Amino acid sequence: MRNTGVAAVLGALSLLSVAACGGAADSPSGGSAGGDTFTFAISSDPGVLDPAMGVLSVTNTVLSLAYDTLARIGPDGKIIPGLAEKWDVKPDSVTFTLRKDVTCSDGSKLTPTDVAANVNHIADPASKSPIYGVLVPTGMKAEADDAAGTVTLSTPKPFSFILQSTPLVFIVCGKGVEDRSVLARGTSGSGPYTLTEAVPSDHYTFQIRKDYTWGPGGATTKEPGLPAKVVLKVVPNEQTAANLLISGDLNGAVVYGPDRARLEASPGMGKTVQASGNGQFFYHQGDDRPAKDPAVRKALTQAINLKELAGIASTGTGRPATGLVLEPRPCQGDTVTGHVPAFDAAAAGAALDAAGWKAGADGIRAKDGRKLELRLLYATTRGPGVLAAAEYLAAAWKKAGVDVKLNGVIDTKLSESLNATQDWDVVWLPIGVTLPTQLVGFLSGPAASKGANFSHLANARYEELVAEAQLKPAEEGCALWLESESALFENADLVPVVETTVLTAAKNAKFDMMAGLFIPTSIRMTEAG
Repeated sequence: MRNTGVAAVLGALSLLSVAACGGAADSPSGGSAGGDTFTFAISSDPGVLDPAMGVLSVTNTVLSLAYDTLARIGPDGKIIPGLAEKWDVKPDSVTFTLRKDVTCSDGSKLTPTDVAANVNHIADPASKSPIYGVLVPTGMKAEADDAAGTVTLSTPKPFSFILQSTPLVFIVCGKGVEDRSVLARGTSGSGPYTLTEAVPSDHYTFQIRKDYTWGPGGATTKEPGLPAKVVLKVVPNEQTAANLLISGDLNGAVVYGPDRARLEASPGMGKTVQASGNGQFFYHQGDDRPAKDPAVRKALTQAINLKELAGIASTGTGRPATGLVLEPRPCQGDTVTGHVPAFDAAAAGAALDAAGWKAGADGIRAKDGRKLELRLLYATTRGPGVLAAAEYLAAAWKKAGVDVKLNGVIDTKLSESLNATQDWDVVWLPIGVTLPTQLVGFLSGPAASKGANFSHLANARYEELVAEAQLKPAEEGCALWLESESALFENADLVPVVETTVLTAAKNAKFDMMAGLFIPTSIRMTEAG
């Protein structure tokens, strides 16, 4: 699968948290208050706000207030209307009939031409969009018929989940279609809120659109309790976010780490536990890396007690990983059990010996005068469990004779290291996707920095299975999709560790999130308890 060059691939594969992990965070305190400001903590700055470049979860959380999509994911995982009121699906195309009442934040009418321009921009190699080949299938083209009010998305060959790939593609309209430079620190969408102030690394303020009437299920912005203003405040420290929630200075936040316990025990705190993606690590398989050798990857995997690691990484709040796609999955099945090299420290050492990596006087293995060194990259914004997991990995590999260098960075630096500098050998990278097709550009095809394949994977069995699966209608290809995941694990290309969960907490407010994104018309201010 082709994917254009990427300056920052973190997208659906990691913090984008594309998983349909819906649910409401409800404050148990009183009734509707309305007209207030809803303040929500985000863990880092979202960076550039152009939806075509939106690969960080925090970026897409921000964008979800201002943009709509052609279709939406319903609470039960089914596809429901969005900007399109209906659609006609064929194996290699889907034709959407747009609603006629949708306007952009600048007052202009949304047209099929606008929608087509979004898809074709993402698919244009010159745009270098990291969501091409991930959220927008490779080779997809869009054709508009403004007279008929339709837009048709087509692929060169039949494509599994062609309809299901659309609910995560934000549609730019109005001035942003002609001049995408305005999207760097602004919004130009049909969503219920418009960005009015952007102070990088501090806060982002959105104002309600009073003319919005096309929300899910007919929701409008005239409903009681919907806040007139939404402020997304950058709060990198979870303890600080928890303190602000308890004091009432925040209305909502997502918490990964130990502060969950005191939030759950806090009076008047609404709380929902949601799946947030899978915790796993990838090996860099570039030509000059020790993990290019599958024997080394498998030995390194055998050196890790994955059950212990899962408990550490999730601070005891995780679930066993059973695949790369989160619920509600289109393809049900356990692709993990029996397919990951089992923990066996002695076998790991013997395998490294056999691969030519011999222990020196200092205990560190070497081959042809080169020490066995691994640079372990991880994000510091995912809670203390991830830091502890990185330290656990380093300690276990040190016992096996590996010199491990830990490199914890913020999200944007993680993305830069993954793709631009490629300064890593192992990366802890959470996955949260709803469709197996969203992984293909990351797990095969051109390697970074020419493509999204940041770890330089070249698993022939995976590629063969995927190529066959993509030509079949969604359900018919499921057995192949499941087998393709197992092929990755058997080859130790990536190692699934745990399905992580997060606590979404609310104070004096209630709101729904789906796929890590706001359902903006669900936000309600409630009376302080």
